[in-house]
Amino acid sequence: MHEFVPPFPERPKQPLSVFATLRLARRNFLAIWEERSFEWEVFSTRMLSRTLFVCNSPDTVASAFVEHHDSFERKSPQMRHGLAPLLGDGLFISDGDTWRRRRRIVAPIVHVSHLPLFAPLMVQAACETAERLARLPRNMPINALTEMATLTAEIICRTVFGRQLGAEHAAEIVAAFSEYQRLVGQLDLAYFFGLPDWIPRFHSPAIHRSAKRIHKVLEQVIGDCRKRLSGGEASMIRLLLEARDTETGEPLDDVALRNEAAVIFMAGHETTANSLAWAWYLLSQAPEVEGRLHAELAKALAGRPPTLDDVPELPYTRAIFEETVRLYPPVPLLARQALRDETIRGRSVPAGSLLIVVPWLLHRHRNFWGKPDHYIPERFLPENAQYRVRHAYIPFSVGPRICVGAAFGVTEAVLCIATLAQRVRLRLAPDAVVTPVCRLTLRPGDDLRMHVEGRA
Repeated sequence: MHEFVPPFPERPKQPLSVFATLRLARRNFLAIWEERSFEWEVFSTRMLSRTLFVCNSPDTVASAFVEHHDSFERKSPQMRHGLAPLLGDGLFISDGDTWRRRRRIVAPIVHVSHLPLFAPLMVQAACETAERLARLPRNMPINALTEMATLTAEIICRTVFGRQLGAEHAAEIVAAFSEYQRLVGQLDLAYFFGLPDWIPRFHSPAIHRSAKRIHKVLEQVIGDCRKRLSGGEASMIRLLLEARDTETGEPLDDVALRNEAAVIFMAGHETTANSLAWAWYLLSQAPEVEGRLHAELAKALAGRPPTLDDVPELPYTRAIFEETVRLYPPVPLLARQALRDETIRGRSVPAGSLLIVVPWLLHRHRNFWGKPDHYIPERFLPENAQYRVRHAYIPFSVGPRICVGAAFGVTEAVLCIATLAQRVRLRLAPDAVVTPVCRLTLRPGDDLRMHVEGRA
């Protein structure tokens, strides 16, 4: 059995002061957790004028996100204020009746029943990327994070906008989304100093310009799609235009349509790109795992591109992805604001408090995972399912607010890994330093330098 322990930030040897915690969290949220944080199951901590409650066990996660979902359905002030200029009242940050109405409309669009429409677009984009990478000179350095961001952007543009409109608008909207994520901070310090939630937060002019840039492209695409409804190609925007609320029969208005298109694009681009980049890094450090992957692909595919029907025949490929997002969950912090007084495992959580679930901790918890810091894809093979604890693995959250596109994301990742791994190997550059960093999402820094080797 391979014994590779992937990198993680140095863990504090002793408790940090409040200001040291906040200062470090703004740089890298992953670096604030002491070793004992990976053993605690529920705890609270005081941050200036606020108390944070941390649910760090399967039962407390289920209590907050499943059993008492109505009390904890509201996203944190930091998340809502940070994304409001871009997403408005979109599904990702809304709550209450607005969230329920939007979910009724959006969830069917990213349902697995639509995968046969979009899986061929995923494979086509992955094949084009594989061919381009395979033609690069041996040992030519690339930024694997940039390459995967380009690939997933191409996929999301083709699936959200359609092949033709995606090609026209991909570069502009990807650049604007990247700029927005760079500008938005990890923490809203005003919250911890006691500033009421209803007071609008300051956003720099650059953030508003970036959001308007994205809105302009989306509105143009939606307008073009409206003109082609009778004969246009399949796309998620077209499905959104045709969708109706199953209870009221009402369609989305133009602003809501734009906001939900932005949600789908954001959720389907950055997180999948980061996870694929991590997957290539981990494979490059575990030759035994890579060899088993190649053997599975050779047996199941014999050199041809995968199809949606092949996905059930690729359990090890899927296990590689699932172990990747266990070690490096795309969104390593899930924060909710209590809407009413609640109790979690005997602890009182007053209304307005911030409750957080940290997949970064839960996925490496000493009580629920054997060798939690090790890279062991075999733990996710079907024959080992009985050893996994329910709700100890939540890369897409859990409960009613689980990511509606989770099945899309997993399928896309499996198809991309299967396509690229048949054509290329990626090797870590000798001088590369890999450090996981959390901003809005968990990234391998800003530059993951690797070398490409073609495979026959």
